[in-house]
Amino acid sequence: MKTLLRENIGEALVGLFVVLFAAWFVSFAWNATGGGTKAGAIHVTALFPNSTGINIGSEVRVAGIKVGTVTDQALDPQSFQVKTTLALDPKVKLPADSSAAITSEGLLGATFVSLIPGGETVPLKDGGTIADTQGAMDMMSMVGQFINKSSDAKAAPADDASAAAKP
Repeated sequence: MKTLLRENIGEALVGLFVVLFAAWFVSFAWNATGGGTKAGAIHVTALFPNSTGINIGSEVRVAGIKVGTVTDQALDPQSFQVKTTLALDPKVKLPADSSAAITSEGLLGATFVSLIPGGETVPLKDGGTIADTQGAMDMMSMVGQFINKSSDAKAAPADDASAAAKP
């Protein structure tokens, strides 16, 4: 048994190193992607009419700086809006009348919740609600409306011209 251990000690040490490295990598990835929330995080809810692009783990930002993550999403049965729970850094004292909007970094950028601070002196409390929200913009419907308007505008003058030519 002792000879077997002596012969395989190098392999055992390499295996131990691989396991420790894998554990470190999982921990790093979890923290870097916002998988874990800060201890003592302030949990607030916001109702959005449309939450396209937002998932659990999406960032919450104030002025472009990450201050929290989305921790839960559910459909509100009364209003049929998306009830989103946000875990915010307890160091950031946002006013209670702050607003939230779903926005993106650009056409192909990541989607996140942007918080816009209000003017009240009372901060958001744990379990509070953000009342003023703006949902995600649906780019495909906007492009579709633009295409339909331009095709309607081209079709309308042609109809007017043929109607004017008839006696």
